[in-house]
Order: sequence, then structure tokens, then C-alpha cells
Amino acid sequence: METLNQIQLLAVLALPVILSITVHEAAHGWVANRLGDHTALMLGRVTFNPLKHIDPIGTVLVPALSFLFTGILFGWAKPVPVNQRNLHHPRRDMALVAVAGPASNLAMALAWGLAIQGGLLLWATSQWVAVPLIYMGAAGVLINVFLMVLNLLPLLPLDGGRVLNALLPPLAARYYSRLEPFGLLILIALLATGLLGGLLLPLVLGTLEWLPGAGIVKELFFV
Repeated sequence: METLNQIQLLAVLALPVILSITVHEAAHGWVANRLGDHTALMLGRVTFNPLKHIDPIGTVLVPALSFLFTGILFGWAKPVPVNQRNLHHPRRDMALVAVAGPASNLAMALAWGLAIQGGLLLWATSQWVAVPLIYMGAAGVLINVFLMVLNLLPLLPLDGGRVLNALLPPLAARYYSRLEPFGLLILIALLATGLLGGLLLPLVLGTLEWLPGAGIVKELFFV
């Protein structure tokens, strides 16, 4: 299949990116609501409406610039507010709320992988349907795997950092939580130096091996 230029790639990525961010954040709010904290629900954040989750800088400007200049799609959405004191079992439930986001990305990666398989089945009879389905499916798999792996890094304020913070003994967790104000700066420094891509790429490629459509994703984006 033909390699996409950057403009075509941005067009193909648009829907998967919007869905990956929206469902990720809605999953946090939905699990928090189920576990006793209704803050996100009351603020209208348990929704698939992307406008409720988009941060103009983190969801639009930073991803566009990082993709154009580094080839890595990096950004963030407005964090879903969670009041830990409202949760039934605060430390355990915070970990579950955090895991919900990456878990939703894994589920979406599987769904987009099945879309690739559907496109391949339609290739011989309806290429006008098959081609966009395959390209968008491949983009959906890649972006969701990337976001899942990125968010599972054990660094606050990422989801992996939230999970680690919940698993640490209380005293260690208090010290660890003090690093949160520096987390985003550390991520940006890793991105600017190229270390973030080197860290994430093996994890992304390893995860892709377990998903349907992995060969197509690699052919389109890594060859």
C-alpha cells in the first residue's frame, strides 16, 4: 500500500485521535462514578462529546506541532476531576480509575484492528470502502497503542503514575506525589531530546504483535 504524506496522515489520524482521547477520559469518569465519586458526572465529563475533553493547547496545538517536527503524536486532554475522598476504597479505587483510561485504549486498538480485517475482506470487491477503512484502522491501532503505552509510564500525572502511587506504602506515596508538578516538564524534556520515542517505540512494537492488523500497521507507519 502507498505511504501517506503528512497531510494525508493527519487526515487519517483525526477521527482515531478524537475517539482515543474522548473515550479515554470518559472511561476515567465512568469508573469513578461507579466507585462512588460523581464529580465527573456532575460536570458533564462522562460523555463521548469531544468538546468536553479537549484542551486547546494540549489536544490541538501541542500534538500538531510535535507530530510535524518530531513525528511523534504527543499531547493531553483536560484531566477528568476525581475526588478521592468520595471513592469507596480511595487508594485501590484511584488505581482502578487510572487503569480505565489505558484499558479503553486497548479496547479501541482491538476494535480498529478488526476494522483493518474488515477492510482486507472488502479489498477485492469494494476498494473505495476498503482503502479508507484499512488506513484509518491502522491509524486507530497505532494511536491507541501509543496512548496506552505512554499513559502507563510510571510518572505522575500519567495513569501509570497514579497506579504506582496507589500501590506504594502511604509514606512513600506521599513523597512520590510531590514529583507530580514536574511530571509534564520531564515528559516534554524527554520528547525534545528524542528519549521519549526511543523509550516508547519498543513497547509499542511489542504490543502491536498481539493485535489484529499488526502487519498492515507496520507496513504503513514503520517501513
